Amino acid sequence: MENRLAYLTWADIRDRHVETVILPWGATEAHNTHLPHGTDTWQAEGVAHEAARKANQRGARVVVLPAVPFGVHTQQRDVPLTMNVNPSTQIQILADLLGSIEDAGVPKLMILNGHGANGFKQVIRELQAHTDVFLCLCNWWTLGNADEVFDAPGDHAGELETSVMMHFHGDRVRALSQAGSGHERKATIEGLRSRKIWAPRPWTAVTDDTGVGDPSASTAEKGRRFVEQVTDEIADFLVELDTANPDDLYA
Repeated sequence: MENRLAYLTWADIRDRHVETVILPWGATEAHNTHLPHGTDTWQAEGVAHEAARKANQRGARVVVLPAVPFGVHTQQRDVPLTMNVNPSTQIQILADLLGSIEDAGVPKLMILNGHGANGFKQVIRELQAHTDVFLCLCNWWTLGNADEVFDAPGDHAGELETSVMMHFHGDRVRALSQAGSGHERKATIEGLRSRKIWAPRPWTAVTDDTGVGDPSASTAEKGRRFVEQVTDEIADFLVELDTANPDDLYA
């Protein structure tokens, strides 16, 4: 059964009970010189669709919403046509979409995040106090066992992201011979270098090719293996969530 709202007609959805909607939220940004600007969005869409397919095969009632293709890039605005929306804009977009979800009587929403700078925890904390829709967040790349699959996953446009894009959209990935090295300049202060202290990174000070992580060992098979792990985990959660009462999740 089709699970993507953009592909469904009104007749398809009119009498269909939807328990959970997934909102893929990506970004439009440079990904080294071999991956396209739509990488974060297309990966989030692919993971959401595959996880929903697996969950629905097991009796869950999940629909995937069209992806939001713009993310937070306040430290990357000097990279041409990396498209920024501020966190304050994201909360307004989500609040508006929640109105439609509430009107449809859908009780649960998962944000399937595809971009590291999209920090949705505070957004959810604020909005949850004003809606009966259960809100949850999944940063998909944090699931699975990346160290088991990849030699060096990388942080941005490295082996992990390149392999996943090869799996989902191999025709959109340029030859790896065209990719930059993904060399990262580290912070000169120990707390930042160890990431025990956080500050936003000015991207062009960190990397010359917009990548962080070496993509040279990437393969579509590695991407497939990792996506299988990730979507199995998400599907397990969606199946449990389908019959769960959000008011009775903790015992």
